[in-house]
Amino acid sequence: MGMDEYTIGVVADRLAALYNGPFGGKDNGRYRIAAKLVRALAGRRRLYEDDVRDLSRAMIERGFVLIDMDSFFVVMSANTFVNYRRANEECLE
Repeated sequence: MGMDEYTIGVVADRLAALYNGPFGGKDNGRYRIAAKLVRALAGRRRLYEDDVRDLSRAMIERGFVLIDMDSFFVVMSANTFVNYRRANEECLE
């Protein structure tokens, strides 16, 4: 059984708050967090694909992108990607 909606919201809120708080020698910003710590935040021994998908959706709703790197997650602001250069049909030819 996956995480319930309440738990997903609580974990997403905590991950979003970490982005805005000081640690690791920086005032705020992108960070990585061990999968083990995310499981602990969720009170789970394991996170399933559905859990990660639901948590990713909750993070997007809060303006963040959650990237699953297997043993850890990366949290970045969704605004980070707005100014990235865009690939178009011409560059694919």
